[in-house]
Amino acid sequence: MQAVERQLTAFCQRQGLPAIARASLYNALERVPVPRLARRRLPVAVQQALYNLSEPRAGTGDPEIPGDQIVFYAFNYGSTQAISFASGLPWLCLHRAERRPGWRPKSRSLLTAVMKYRGI
Repeated sequence: MQAVERQLTAFCQRQGLPAIARASLYNALERVPVPRLARRRLPVAVQQALYNLSEPRAGTGDPEIPGDQIVFYAFNYGSTQAISFASGLPWLCLHRAERRPGWRPKSRSLLTAVMKYRGI
């Protein structure tokens, strides 16, 4: 987050604009779309953690799943392989997943530990 703020401040200075307020930066984070991943390209362990998604119908294509939803289901219902995959997703996915309701306490604690380790 600090690196993003420094980059934006430098950009604003080069353009002769006032520096962005930290609150504006946080507000912008809530509006940025999270990366989406194609279901069939996910590891099998992650696909199994997404237990409530039905198989796509023929001709409808491969559904793309928001990264924060993948993190949520991997940490709450997945195996260690699914959690490992989700832990390596972009930080925005982890940040948004943390704000989702419905976390199991131990799963949320593990996510918090991963985020702390990654500096998020």
